[in-house]
Amino acid sequence: MTILVFLASLLGAMAIGVPVAFALMFCGIVLMTYMGIFNTQIVAQNMIEGANTFTLLAIPFFMLAGELMNRGGLSKRIIDFAISFVGHRKGGLGVVAIVAAVIMASLSGSAAADTAALAAILIPMMRRAGYNVPRSAGLIAGGGIIAPVIPPSIAFIIFGVAANVSITQLFLAGIFPGLLMAVGLFIAWQIVARKDDVATLPRQSWAERGRATVRAGWALLMPVIILGGIRFGIFTPTEAAVIAAVYALFVGMFIYRELKISDLYGVLLSAAKTTSVVLFLVAAALVSAWLITSANIPAEIGGMIQPLIDRPILLMLVIMLLVLVVGTALDLAPTILILTPVLMPIIKQAGIDPIYFGVLFVMNTCIGLITPPVGIVLNVVSGVARVPLGKVIGGVAPFFLAHAAVLLLLILFPQLVLVPLQWLRG
Repeated sequence: MTILVFLASLLGAMAIGVPVAFALMFCGIVLMTYMGIFNTQIVAQNMIEGANTFTLLAIPFFMLAGELMNRGGLSKRIIDFAISFVGHRKGGLGVVAIVAAVIMASLSGSAAADTAALAAILIPMMRRAGYNVPRSAGLIAGGGIIAPVIPPSIAFIIFGVAANVSITQLFLAGIFPGLLMAVGLFIAWQIVARKDDVATLPRQSWAERGRATVRAGWALLMPVIILGGIRFGIFTPTEAAVIAAVYALFVGMFIYRELKISDLYGVLLSAAKTTSVVLFLVAAALVSAWLITSANIPAEIGGMIQPLIDRPILLMLVIMLLVLVVGTALDLAPTILILTPVLMPIIKQAGIDPIYFGVLFVMNTCIGLITPPVGIVLNVVSGVARVPLGKVIGGVAPFFLAHAAVLLLLILFPQLVLVPLQWLRG
């Protein structure tokens, strides 16, 4: 009965248009009332404690780093760098989109920001060259969702806080799966775009490639500093976020000189707005998380799926299907914050590595960003590319299947996550 109260209050509030954060608070109040422990101090204290976490400081700084990167010219130079090496290939601009998506993913960790930057620069070029525009928009959407998987990742920070696991380990574990997602996109693009009659860019000389590399050098150095510093224990993920923001500010203002002092107010305001939404959501979710634990909901769900506890692969398949269904209706952060406290006790009982689960969980929530009816990233690329949403949904289908195939591969072969993680741990 407790599960029904939880689901009915949460889904009912969202169904009538209540914002997710307030729906989570309402769900918590309903659960407290049902359990006979209603107390407004519980709500206030859990919200304060939910936001009062040092680790969450990484979120505003990574948000700021992403805004500074896009406004300061780092994104454009990364795309120019990719064009210089692979732009001349058959379907080359699609390959450029994939390569640029991987590099930019290692800078910002925001799917929406990376997708918007890629679409704004590449879609006009692909349209002029004769590419199928809805399919191109679908590819860019598929590339954009790599951002929360390859570190630095805001999604991993949220999951790490909600699940109480190491964010550094999540960052290291996400590198190889993120690259596999890019490989899957490349294969799918080669299959669907091979018959397109499009104009190819001229092959650039090695001298031109060298100049493009030099121009993008400062941008390319940023992920090396962030990931290298985290890997070798020089700084924590939170400290890495501050370094990323300062580095992007310095490069944008003093090296590339595209970021002006007059731009800073708008950049700071945009980052602050996005951060406030995410952190308020985290704070509200901690109220529900506390009550989910108090109401013993994980144990009730665990009892329902008890036959699967000894079959971890089948259990992961069932859980991933659940996450995918939820992800079609919710954004990334709410999906993580709602499901993590419910699923983690079951994962631990089944003996599944929490870091491995976290990587697949975040991957799955990212796939939800390109699935209707919500599909945040689909809406972003539709707006930027000026392509009707219905056509973008059709264009993204092969790349959705590519990501789903990679996810299935990682479920069947956990070593693809765990072995590279062990190697990176040293």
